[in-house]
Amino acid sequence: MAIKLKYFHLLLFSLCLIVSSCAVDQSADDKKIISIENSGIKVEFDQYLQSRIVRSGAGGNLALGDFTSSEYVVDANGRSINVFQRMKTQHRKISTDFGPAEETTLEGVSSEGLHKVIKVLAYSQFPGMLVYRVRYQNQGPDDVIITKWVQNAFQFMSSSVGKNTSQADFWVFQGASFEDRRDWVTAITPGFQQQNYMGMNASDYGSGTPVLDVWRKDVGIGIGHLDLDPKLVSLPIQYKNQNEGVRAQLELEKPVKLTPGATFSTLESFVQVHQRDYYATLKAYREMMKLKGLPMVDAPEGAYESVWCAWGYERNFSVEEVLNTLPKARELGMKWAVLDDGWQTSEGDWYLDPKKFPNGDADMKAFVKKIEEAGLKAKLWWAPLAADPGTDILKNDADVLLLNEDGSKRDITWWDSYYMCPAYEKTREHTVALVKKIIGEWGFSGLKIDGQHLNGVPPCFNPEHHHEHPEDSVDQLAEYWKLVYDTATAINPEAVVEICPCGTSYAFHNLPFMNQAVSSDPLSSWQIRHKGKTIKALMGESAPYYGDHVELSDNASDFASSFGIGAVLGSKFTLPSENPAAAQFVLNAEKEKTWQKWFSLYSELRLSQGEYLGGLYDIGFDRPEAHAVAKAGRMYYAFYAKDMSDNAFSGDLELRGLVAGREYQIRDYVNDKSLGLFSANKQGTVIMPASFKDYLLVDAVMLND
Repeated sequence: MAIKLKYFHLLLFSLCLIVSSCAVDQSADDKKIISIENSGIKVEFDQYLQSRIVRSGAGGNLALGDFTSSEYVVDANGRSINVFQRMKTQHRKISTDFGPAEETTLEGVSSEGLHKVIKVLAYSQFPGMLVYRVRYQNQGPDDVIITKWVQNAFQFMSSSVGKNTSQADFWVFQGASFEDRRDWVTAITPGFQQQNYMGMNASDYGSGTPVLDVWRKDVGIGIGHLDLDPKLVSLPIQYKNQNEGVRAQLELEKPVKLTPGATFSTLESFVQVHQRDYYATLKAYREMMKLKGLPMVDAPEGAYESVWCAWGYERNFSVEEVLNTLPKARELGMKWAVLDDGWQTSEGDWYLDPKKFPNGDADMKAFVKKIEEAGLKAKLWWAPLAADPGTDILKNDADVLLLNEDGSKRDITWWDSYYMCPAYEKTREHTVALVKKIIGEWGFSGLKIDGQHLNGVPPCFNPEHHHEHPEDSVDQLAEYWKLVYDTATAINPEAVVEICPCGTSYAFHNLPFMNQAVSSDPLSSWQIRHKGKTIKALMGESAPYYGDHVELSDNASDFASSFGIGAVLGSKFTLPSENPAAAQFVLNAEKEKTWQKWFSLYSELRLSQGEYLGGLYDIGFDRPEAHAVAKAGRMYYAFYAKDMSDNAFSGDLELRGLVAGREYQIRDYVNDKSLGLFSANKQGTVIMPASFKDYLLVDAVMLND
């Protein structure tokens, strides 16, 4: 029987897998390791298109793991098609919308007849990063069913093998969201694994930032996808033991039928090698996505102003007790007053509670006017995309609901509500009308948009929506937020649009359509700080990040964690009231002195508008934990010892990012206490002995010649 010429090399390759001495006809160049480099990163491919990541640079090359099957697919039988005989390579310089780049194309074929093309781009504008585009074609005679593709799979070896060290081997940033509202940044030890699925990890918890970053003390690796829409990918990571190191990858489970000759492409992705922590990866990702068409919006001045929120009185607040608290909030230096949950009859209808606003719209307009007369700006809490059972919207427009594949309603567990579909026109019309009422008619200057269900939505199978794909609801959620933002700012260009996704890891694709992010119900001061670092990386060094109510921090009073990282301060303090909810947040005389001190200092310095210098310190390995903000020619440093013995530190601090050889006056600016004069060394660092408990906030002023 004759064999078609186009399949002859497949037969040879199959035989080669059995007889080790067999050689496939290929050029001498194809037998070599192919290296692709971009200022700090090198990726090496072998003859089977397996690869490993190498740190390159002045210190020489350092392989970070072994060769692995880094780009492959899994078929319907659960078989990994992961060995591709390299057949061709090409290298060329190209011009792109992102500037000049070097493009390397590698082609290979598997014994199953699958042809793979990998294009790796090294942009001069993005040192340390390589961008991947991968395409597969079925060159065999039979259909191939692909159930999953994998990209940028790597091994990352521990540098602590055989060493006795008290520090963790690795730290990771994981961008997925979970119902337990776990830390986004954490140390990992052998036995750790996490799937990091970007879809729904609980009924109403999902999405996130599609980036995974893992680092050790000397080097780190980040991966992620670069699509302009959120995708239901996973970024699983496993750290089985030190000898095997960390294994991580980007993957998508979605059936694809490849008939003979058919092709399909994966998502564009990247690999980043960096020093210190994950900040460099997230910043590069943000800058790349900006060039691709997702820039962050400019923030109005109001987004940096301190906040008082009425949530201390909770849902059963009275209008009178809220209004009575405004003068004290203003006296303490706060600029915003937020009316929180409880003003409405239900989620979905959003009618005014007649017990609190008996005259309806007129009462709400008068309420807003009283806030403004007290010298504050008014912001209103709102939980869109939620509809309670029994509401008018579900009686009259039940088709707005997002439905599961079995036709059931999708639960929002926190609100005991159901999801509305953000990709459905009726949902959008309902939303726009409400934003126009809140901002345009009632006169609020801002929105506090709240709920973990807002971060991501599940696929929608409601047949009345006529979606092209069930994932339309996922892909178009960001468009929904754009509609909210555009409607609000068209009415009031200075409107503050805050989205608080309640403990979830912010979905990056939503961030361009808000002008204030928040630590969103932090479980600890550590969360306030590492979420702040994350948001500054994703939204910009001077992006407004609200540290949320200080009452949610350690000891319900840790202003320093927000202040030192350049976060906006806020509180939900209460005055004495018959409302039982208010008792735990009453502002007594002792607390008032503390609140007065921090809010006055915030008004004076406004570090939230400074430049957060996230690349100076490693939040995982530097001890004590350190952060830096530059503003008005001055450097501000924050050191935290809250994970050290007795929450205390004694030793030398490093104040980085200064001018080499220059002398600086160092001051504890919280207590207005001089700590002395110090000269920066050749690395631009001041070495300063210090002892402190919990935290130390200092500024550094360069002295004149």
